[in-house]
Amino acid sequence: MSPASLHELESLVRRHDPDRFLTTLFAPAAGRSALLALYAFNHELARAHEVARERAMALIRLQWWRELVEGEGRAHEIATPLAKTLAAGLLPRADLLAMIEARESDIDPAPTLDALLDRLALGPGSLAAAAGTALGATPGERQILRRLGAGIGLSGLLRNVGAHARLGRCQIPPEILARHGLTSDRIIADPQAATPARDELAREAQALLGTPQHVRRPILAAALPAVLARRDLQTPPREPRGLGDKLAVLRAATLCLA
Repeated sequence: MSPASLHELESLVRRHDPDRFLTTLFAPAAGRSALLALYAFNHELARAHEVARERAMALIRLQWWRELVEGEGRAHEIATPLAKTLAAGLLPRADLLAMIEARESDIDPAPTLDALLDRLALGPGSLAAAAGTALGATPGERQILRRLGAGIGLSGLLRNVGAHARLGRCQIPPEILARHGLTSDRIIADPQAATPARDELAREAQALLGTPQHVRRPILAAALPAVLARRDLQTPPREPRGLGDKLAVLRAATLCLA
């Protein structure tokens, strides 16, 4: 990847996904460019719902990326370096296609908790597993990362209840809302009303994330987002991240814990 392309990816990921950008700083130099391409790609998938309010338009944007991952040439500031990374075998196409499939499903909220957990394993789980592959993860480590990724994704969903509401969306499964006498319309109108449903999902996220565990240093960067996800479940998330969050990542990186 050219220095100019790498710089563009660094700027984009730093701006739009500062949490994961922070963790890339702990990646081996040989794998960092692949991580940046992967995280920039993930941001573009997330944007499909933000910039295209109509379902059909969001699906068209996602199809564009599907064709790129499947091998069709695209001239684009992210697509070009991503295609080169894929051609070099640094990222698994199957994981990226799974991420797209999960985003296609995200257009509508998962109806049940089980369906949501399946979707998280497919989307954020595949993202974390792909990050591990870029850094040389073994099949067993990929499975650990997939579970962590699902927990990170669920923590992120809870962190973004308010942001989703501003877009007129609620991603909490109707099954869980009904258990607490809530509806998606109520959450969109008043995100604070989601507290009991959020508490239930927070317990599920904590179960997926588990307790910090030792990780091989070469793949550490792929697992470090779990550090921030656990902090978000314990204390109200701060925007932007505070010094305590960054120190927690630095400490975990020093101890090889994630």
